[in-house]
Amino acid sequence: MAPLTTPTRLKLAYAGLAATDSWLSGVPGRRAHLVRYVTKPLLMPTLAASLVTSPRAADSPLRTTTLAAQAGGWGGDVALLGEGKGPFLVGTGSFAAGHLAYLSGFVRQRSRSPVTTDPAARAVAAAWALSSPLMGLMARRTEPGLGRPVFGYATMLATMVVGATHLDPTLSPASRRLTAAGAGMFMLSDTLLGIRTFMLTDPAPVLESAVMATYTTAQFLLSEGAARA
Repeated sequence: MAPLTTPTRLKLAYAGLAATDSWLSGVPGRRAHLVRYVTKPLLMPTLAASLVTSPRAADSPLRTTTLAAQAGGWGGDVALLGEGKGPFLVGTGSFAAGHLAYLSGFVRQRSRSPVTTDPAARAVAAAWALSSPLMGLMARRTEPGLGRPVFGYATMLATMVVGATHLDPTLSPASRRLTAAGAGMFMLSDTLLGIRTFMLTDPAPVLESAVMATYTTAQFLLSEGAARA
């Protein structure tokens, strides 16, 4: 059996960290939360290292912007280990910066066909129109001052997802599929997070595990999409 390559080992390490942190996020109590101060900050550096060391990603046009997005994700991961309005706003800003980085790469590699003719883009726009204003309103009712940041974040996320579903056909089919799936998974994760945070008074712990599982999957798919471009 051939030895595992460094990128493969790093991906396996990321999968282990993601599974562990997703489980811990749904375990009540301070002890599990303290362990997450180790597991959660390691997620994005491990995933980024797998992308950096991947030979097939060396010439990827999405490599640099994906690494920048992962840095934004790391900032959000660390900030959201805290509680309260301040850490939430810092985390939201960091993730928004990550989405902007993803989007900048997608725009450079966009399809030349009109985005308005893309069924996936229209579906994302409809989902944004239906959910983002409501999420912003619920955030405002939960904590004054959060309505506009949450609405702005949701808009940035939806724009990133549209970009991910409208890539140039010259990119490999695998890259385009993985990127679109990762962006869609990111929207699902943040939708679950919004429901848990702003719409439920006593959410089940398993919902937090679902948020982390979909989030870590999203980041992995986006990284793989960049590696295969």
